[in-house]
Amino acid sequence: MRIDVHTHAMHPKISAKVVNKLDDYYHIHPVGNGRVDDLLKRAENAGLDKVVIHTAATEPAQVIPANNWSIQMMESDPHIISFGTMHPDYQEPEKEFARLERHGIKGLKFHPDFQGFWMNDPKFYEILEMIQGRFIAMFHVGDRKPPEKNPSCPIKLAEIHRNFPDLTIIAAHMGGIFHWKWSAEYLAGSNVYMDTSSAMPYIDDDSLQTILKKHPHEKLLFGSDYPLFDPGESMRFLQQKLHLTDSQLERHLCSAEKLFQ
Repeated sequence: MRIDVHTHAMHPKISAKVVNKLDDYYHIHPVGNGRVDDLLKRAENAGLDKVVIHTAATEPAQVIPANNWSIQMMESDPHIISFGTMHPDYQEPEKEFARLERHGIKGLKFHPDFQGFWMNDPKFYEILEMIQGRFIAMFHVGDRKPPEKNPSCPIKLAEIHRNFPDLTIIAAHMGGIFHWKWSAEYLAGSNVYMDTSSAMPYIDDDSLQTILKKHPHEKLLFGSDYPLFDPGESMRFLQQKLHLTDSQLERHLCSAEKLFQ
C-alpha cells in the first residue's frame, strides 16, 4: 500500500487563510489550495493508495474542533488516515484521547513551534506518558534557529525517544528541517521513523548520505507536506535525490503500511 504519511488539508472556510500563512512563514508558495478534494486528486494522480492528514491545535480551544475535523475527514473517504491533535494546556486530555480511539484515530501530530511549547516541557511529557503504546506520534522537528533556541530539535526528540521507549515516533523532515546535522548525530540509527517531507529540496548531500548510511531504510517514510508540495512531484524528486530504482522507491512508498494495519 502506497502511503503519503505527511499531508495537511483544511476546512474550506479557512484553507485559503492557512495556505497564505504557510507562504508567509516558510517563504514557499504552496502548490495546492489546502482542500481535501485537491489533495485526493493529486494523490490519485501520483498512484498513492492513502494519505495521512495532520492538524495541530495552536491553543487548547482548538483541540476539539480540530479533532472533529480530523474524524470527519477520515470517515468521509477510505483513502484518508487522519491524525488527531492535542495541546499541553488542554484540561482533559485523557477524555479526548479516549474519544479519538473510539473513532479509530491512530496517531497524533505535534508541532511545538506552532503550538507554543517546548519538546522538553514537563507538561508535554505528561501527555507523552498518556499516549505511549496507544498512538503514533508525528513530530514537526527543526527550523532555521539552532537547537538551543528552538522549541523542537533532533536533540530534544532523541531525549523523548529515550524517556518514552514505547512511543512510536515519526520525525518529520528527515529528522528536522534545517537541523540535519543534529538529525544525523542524534536520531539516525535509532528506532525513530523519519519522513522525507519538505526535506529533499533543501538537505545538503553530506547530511543526507550520513543519515542514509546510519538509518534503517525501512524506517524512512515518504511524505510530501502537501499543500507545500505535490505528492507526485515529491515522489519524483525523492527518487532523483536518493538515486532510487523504481523498486526501491516502491519500498519507501509502502514502508508505512505496517504502521496502519
